[in-house]
Amino acid sequence: MERIAVLIPCFNEEKTIAGVVRDFRRQLPDADIYVYDNNSEDGTVAEALSAGAIVRSEKRQGKGNVMRTMFKTVDADIYVMVDGDGTYPAERVHDLLAPITKDEADMVIGSRLHRMSESQFKPMNRFGNRIFLSMLNSIFKVRVTDLLSGYRAFNRNIVKSLPLLSTGFEIETELTIKSLDRGFRVEEVPIDLSARPPGSESKIKILRDGFLIVETIFALFRDYKPMTAFGVVGLLLMAAGFIPGTVVIDEFLLTGLIYHLPSAVLAVGLILSGLLVGFVGLILHTVARRFQEVDHRLQNLREELFTPEGKKRVD
Repeated sequence: MERIAVLIPCFNEEKTIAGVVRDFRRQLPDADIYVYDNNSEDGTVAEALSAGAIVRSEKRQGKGNVMRTMFKTVDADIYVMVDGDGTYPAERVHDLLAPITKDEADMVIGSRLHRMSESQFKPMNRFGNRIFLSMLNSIFKVRVTDLLSGYRAFNRNIVKSLPLLSTGFEIETELTIKSLDRGFRVEEVPIDLSARPPGSESKIKILRDGFLIVETIFALFRDYKPMTAFGVVGLLLMAAGFIPGTVVIDEFLLTGLIYHLPSAVLAVGLILSGLLVGFVGLILHTVARRFQEVDHRLQNLREELFTPEGKKRVD
């Protein structure tokens, strides 16, 4: 039987964590349920232990730090990640696991914004999610309905091979973009997000975390699509250079002289800057492609050397 691990990152979820652990224990009685505490100041740890979870801790603050530690230290064949706030339905875990067990997907996202979902979102949170999705789908040309869902299932390959660098709530953005860029199979299933129970408070800071998510999207855009990113900036600089340049050229054609020397210098400077930025994008694009080839070869080598369970082949 395949080993299933349920991973629950937690920070001050005393009122909900025990219920989350028990709900997933009922749905997956043979799974190992891990609660990773992230410096909680309430009774989260005691509640998780009383519910029968395996409790571990991560002292570096931030959900991204917790996820990297979970992925590194927990050994299983299939992983389920869920928040400890009690808003995700445990009974839908089988829908997330089905594509993984059938080897039809590497990551399955529980989509709160799917057209078949009836999620209880705050208006500001829904608006923010829509903005981030529009940015992702327009920049990376993908079709994902929920970028920030905290309810996901993974196979071992994606957990052990995907390099994650984010430290906070922007980790889901990085996880989604890198999975798609590396060619992993990503599917979505609709889920209904429920409201937090009374007394439970969200840890998300809308402005701070929203800025970090936007910053992550553009940083990954720069790193994974440098030709497009730098090319757009280069074209904008060149277009800006043609504005004063047109005036100077028109003046020279009429009089044979250049009276507005600063405008001429500005135009030349902007056009040369645009060309330079474009060439930088071309060079970085070549480097990125080479690294993608190396990464692809390393993934193939890993598949040849190890079984899907992570054990070294002996044949």
